[in-house]
Amino acid sequence: MTLQKTSHNFTKIAFIPLQTNLFHIVLFSFLLTFGASNIYSQDIVKKTKPIPVTQPKKAIPAVKEIKTPVIDTIKKEKDSVKTDSIKPKKAFLEGKVKYKADQYAKIDQKKKLITLYDNAELYYQDIELKSGKIIMDYEKSEVYAGRIKDSTGKYTQYPNFKQGSNVIEPDSIRFNFKTKKALIWNSRTDQGEFNVKAAITKKENDSVYFLKGARFTTSTNKENPEYYFQTSKVKFIPGKKVITGLTHLVIADVPTPIALPFAFFPMNKETSVSGLILPSYNDSNTRGFSLQNGGYYFALSDHYDLTVLADYYTNGSYGMRFESSYATRYKFRGNVNVRFENLINSERGYPDYSKQNIYNIQWSHSRDSKANPSSSFSASVNLGSSKYFQQSINQSNIGSSLNNTLSSSISYSKTFNTLPQARLSLSATHTQNTQTESISMTLPTLQFSVDRIYPFVGENGVKKGFFKNINLQYNLNGRNTINTTDSLFFKPQMFKDAQVGFQHSIPLSTNFKLFKYFSASTSVNYEEIWYLKTIRRSFDNNQNAVVDKTVNGFDAFRTYNFSASLGTTIYGTFNFGDNKKIQAIRHVMRPSISYAYTPSFEKYYDTYSSDGSGTMDTNKQYTRFEGGIFGVPGLTNSNTMGISISNTFEAKVRDKDSTKTEPKKVMLLNNLNFSTSYNLDADGVTALAWSPVRVSTGAQFFENKLNANFAATLDPYAIDNSGRRINKYNIENGGSLFRMTSSNITLNYSLSSKDKDDKKKDKQTTRNGGREDDLFGTATDINDNRQSLFDGSEEEGEDTISEFFNSKLPWDMTFAYSFTYGNNNRENKITGNSIMISANADLTPKWKVGVSTGYDFVQKGVTYTQMRFERDLSSWRMSLNWMPFGANANWNFFIGIKSGILSDIKWEKRNFPNR
Repeated sequence: MTLQKTSHNFTKIAFIPLQTNLFHIVLFSFLLTFGASNIYSQDIVKKTKPIPVTQPKKAIPAVKEIKTPVIDTIKKEKDSVKTDSIKPKKAFLEGKVKYKADQYAKIDQKKKLITLYDNAELYYQDIELKSGKIIMDYEKSEVYAGRIKDSTGKYTQYPNFKQGSNVIEPDSIRFNFKTKKALIWNSRTDQGEFNVKAAITKKENDSVYFLKGARFTTSTNKENPEYYFQTSKVKFIPGKKVITGLTHLVIADVPTPIALPFAFFPMNKETSVSGLILPSYNDSNTRGFSLQNGGYYFALSDHYDLTVLADYYTNGSYGMRFESSYATRYKFRGNVNVRFENLINSERGYPDYSKQNIYNIQWSHSRDSKANPSSSFSASVNLGSSKYFQQSINQSNIGSSLNNTLSSSISYSKTFNTLPQARLSLSATHTQNTQTESISMTLPTLQFSVDRIYPFVGENGVKKGFFKNINLQYNLNGRNTINTTDSLFFKPQMFKDAQVGFQHSIPLSTNFKLFKYFSASTSVNYEEIWYLKTIRRSFDNNQNAVVDKTVNGFDAFRTYNFSASLGTTIYGTFNFGDNKKIQAIRHVMRPSISYAYTPSFEKYYDTYSSDGSGTMDTNKQYTRFEGGIFGVPGLTNSNTMGISISNTFEAKVRDKDSTKTEPKKVMLLNNLNFSTSYNLDADGVTALAWSPVRVSTGAQFFENKLNANFAATLDPYAIDNSGRRINKYNIENGGSLFRMTSSNITLNYSLSSKDKDDKKKDKQTTRNGGREDDLFGTATDINDNRQSLFDGSEEEGEDTISEFFNSKLPWDMTFAYSFTYGNNNRENKITGNSIMISANADLTPKWKVGVSTGYDFVQKGVTYTQMRFERDLSSWRMSLNWMPFGANANWNFFIGIKSGILSDIKWEKRNFPNR
């Protein structure tokens, strides 16, 4: 057989035993015959199955392969002798070896070497090796890889050793296929967030490495990092942990006195690892020295975790926080935060000593719509002490402290695919005013509805005309409402004051066209209200006052009403010519008139004596349903007519781009609305006929960057000296046609050096109820100061530094103005006039500054002001957040490593607000 040359596409070591001559063939035949005669002299057990003949595999000329002689060429059949003193030789490799090289692949049969040169590649089991030069000793089962020099004498084509998911880039490597051991010089590897470089690396087995003269860092610059940890000895288990000996921190190649006798770094790739969270040290003027945000992180499973944090102050104050996140793919996700603080001011015995407990509970839950398309469940909870965000000593969140309300909602809905379709929902809501400390809750709200039914629709299903459009539906609304305060929250008295009610409504309606251009609709609505509590009002002689006695038990009342509306749309276009800049103005007007009638339900009203005399003059009317959550039946007729006009103004403007033939549409005024109503049963004494006219409009300017909104209330009636409206028009009283009682103007303007459509929102601020913009300043997450103060700074990619006079400085600014006028009782004064500005700018590619401030022209003072400074130090971050004055005056300085795995390597200092 002719030998293949090394320049051929394929070379198989399996063909080496077939290199022979005639003498060897005769000798081999003689030995085979002699051996066979000895075998047949023994007792042979009959074989039931013939020995299959193995067909030789055809060579595939694509990739070079090395196969062991025993495995790939001769498959020996089992001997009939059960025991044999001669054991077959094991293959020196346990799998196929594939290789290739650009310049040459040289095989030295005497030395058992294969040499690959220039872009050499070698593949064996889960090992991939790429290098400039690879030498394989298949007798010793070893491989060596190293660099090569280019024409300039520079080393190129460094080895790249990959085993499984671990990649090492050394200067050279020596590896044994059998023992899996390796010796690596100047290795470089990425392990999680770490970049590791070592002078000598010894690979003990697939899971253990020993490093000598190693350094590891989170810097992206592997060759010249701005900082690294230097250690002499390291035990490294890829994907699990790093254990080091004496380790010290080096910054800018300058050793620092910061050192540890040993260090342990978890590096689990699949799940988070539990561990301690080191606290930060601070001091406060009112509570002494403190340790804050120390605790433990519990990686409970792949689906949920738990973080426990605590604060302690030397005056006895302390705080606890429990934070947990959970998620199951394609099912649900959410997080829970529970925060509690025991606050002590001053020292016991001093006049300013005080002690209080505050808390806050937040829960967010969302379910994937794919889990169950016919039902949904969601939760957004934010409740607790009304003064938590104003008084908490572990919060620096201006947006949350200025917010006046906390709200929560938990809801579940289910759709029943019946005919007609029905929907059921259960929800619990919570609204809390942080100023008055009043709380309103519904536990729960039940809503059930049945889709519209068209009883007069024909078989063709066409709904056209008065009769065919007649439809009805059924709605049920049940509530358990609780109104309480902070002091009674979740106490027995809170549940005793709960009110329960059910509202059943059956609306019957239709719509149709009238005289071709008018759209008309009519409806009749029937309602039935159920209550479980009513009142009995009477005069108590013992208390000498009118008292209400609660009557427990079922009671109900029934009402009905009628309404109709008629409206149309009028279009008008004013053309100025195609040569004009403004070619045309289009006016769309939508006038409508409505009528509503509700009769009197006086039968549900009783009388009581207001002074105990029992005379008719002192008797007053009341209904036992007063205070009910769905209102009370009306005592008098309601017979009103409503009038409203909606206007839209749009212009066609010649485009600045001369290549465009079509004009550009520009919105001038969006929804200029006028609305009022007339009481047909008004007597001019107890009720006036016309209600105030409400005007509202909005517009956008400068490519929709400036939003302007205006609203006003115009009263046609005059007022007397006591400020009460009288049945006399204002123009008859020497005034104008309308008396402006209130008005409001708001302007919002945002501009930046580049469009930021996907601007990140401040999640902490909005979650706690603050603003999405940063007009009140950005939230400082005290638990994690590694995050940037500015939106998008962590995701902008690499910085591009250009020439100084040609450099681009990204910036953005948000501007808001509010003006409120009040003249309800001839006070004729400006009740609100303030401006707020927030601006951020990149002074350099590494320096960012920002400010949020404002001025109140009525109170004549500067509003909440925040100044932000940040320096990007590549792998580190330095920031200063400063509120120079006000009730929340404080500052916070931080410098630390960005990487989460080294988040404890930081230094921060701050002072607390004087609360």
